[in-house]
Amino acid sequence: MYFMAPGQVFGSLSAEDETTVSKMSGWALYIHPDFLWNTPLAKSMKRYEYFDYSVNEALYLSEKEEAIIISVMQNIQTEYFANTDKFSQDIIISMIEVLLNYADRFYHRQFLTRKIENHQILDRLEDILTVYFNSEDLLTMGLPSVQYVAEKLNISPNYLSGLLKVLTGRNTKQHIQDKMIEKAKERISTTELSVSEISYELGFDHPQSFSRLFKAKTGLSPLAFRHTFN
Repeated sequence: MYFMAPGQVFGSLSAEDETTVSKMSGWALYIHPDFLWNTPLAKSMKRYEYFDYSVNEALYLSEKEEAIIISVMQNIQTEYFANTDKFSQDIIISMIEVLLNYADRFYHRQFLTRKIENHQILDRLEDILTVYFNSEDLLTMGLPSVQYVAEKLNISPNYLSGLLKVLTGRNTKQHIQDKMIEKAKERISTTELSVSEISYELGFDHPQSFSRLFKAKTGLSPLAFRHTFN
């Protein structure tokens, strides 16, 4: 099961692909944005982050979950082909919201149950950050962005942050900052470099920004942290 937002392109198919697709079966639900206009769901749609996931980050349903989704789809279909009245749109929108909430639940479950694959992503994330923070990229490009890390892992930024929040309680940006603090502690405690020099090494343009972040994360200023080793 996967989701696409308005404006996204599924991709063109070759003749061989079209033959394969013609043999596939399943459900597809297309929603025109105007159908949601001036409804609560139109405002809450952005909270369903899986619309920004890639197709290769699809939701894998268990048989029980698949039965639930099909049941909701059948109810939408029944209402769609019924005689239209003033309640039709509200009922269909309510069922769409039920469908989206189930998908949210099932994605959360997927983050937890696909342990081997997801923990491999955690290991790869740690390796990527370690290599980056020990390279010249840190000095020339600054802290790695969420987009950079996600591309290295070959998954979308939203999927990565969602997965990390479920597994560790922390999003991608917080993991990057944690790695930066780890590197900063190492430099502060093992070198005679000034706080300004260390902040530039870590990709900060302004030492004050580094000091504020370090204190927010550790409860100590960089200098106070250094003094604990004296």
